[in-house]
Amino acid sequence: MVQTENTALVLRHVNYRDNDRMVTLFSPSRGRIDAIIRNCRKPKSHNLNAGELFALGDYMLYEAGGHITVTSVHLIETFYTLRQDYERLTCGTYLLSLTEAVLEPEQERQELFMLLLHTLSRLAFSDQPWRPLMAGFLLHFAGCEGFKPRLNHCVLCGQRMGEDGPFFFDMEEGGLCCEECHERRKRTAPPGTPKQELLAPQEVRWMRQMLQAGSSSWVDTPESYAPFRLLRKYVEGRLGRRIRSAALLPD
Repeated sequence: MVQTENTALVLRHVNYRDNDRMVTLFSPSRGRIDAIIRNCRKPKSHNLNAGELFALGDYMLYEAGGHITVTSVHLIETFYTLRQDYERLTCGTYLLSLTEAVLEPEQERQELFMLLLHTLSRLAFSDQPWRPLMAGFLLHFAGCEGFKPRLNHCVLCGQRMGEDGPFFFDMEEGGLCCEECHERRKRTAPPGTPKQELLAPQEVRWMRQMLQAGSSSWVDTPESYAPFRLLRKYVEGRLGRRIRSAALLPD
């Protein structure tokens, strides 16, 4: 029997019995934690908000017999303002689902945890357009998971890519392709091979800047610079699994 305190964020919840709730927590030091919060759905429960999506807090966990129970919670943030904007709420929910898809128990994930918190905070408390925020998250998420897109050299021939393009993104190889390799691939690729996607020079410059400067440079990014759809397609393709809530994302 062990009792520990863990800072964690609620990624998912499922109602259980009459008043309990099963939750999936994201701890930066322990990764995924599946736990139960008893009686949290009673109107006067002290843990009423602790089992809601996006809840961030210090969770006291009691572990015994292979089961984990939340005994108390000191809430830090609920990101309540996300619930007042449907588009931003669906974006936040998608980020939770994407994060849950890669988490494992007892795995330190400090970088991913801070990336998620930073993005949720921007979604909830800034008026910045959501597309650059989501694109920035996806780009850095790919880096956290080991498949950061290659943006400086052609992924097929290794030639250094310039500043003006044209640029083509190869989903299978995970990066930019030069025009010569793109034309060769169109002629020789077997039927059914995914097409390489054309990127505007400002989109490539934006991604390069994001990877160099970090998430602090997301502020005031023009929406047209952030290739959200391409990065979403790339990340989901690399994960190779359906992401919960993706169908709810705005166009």
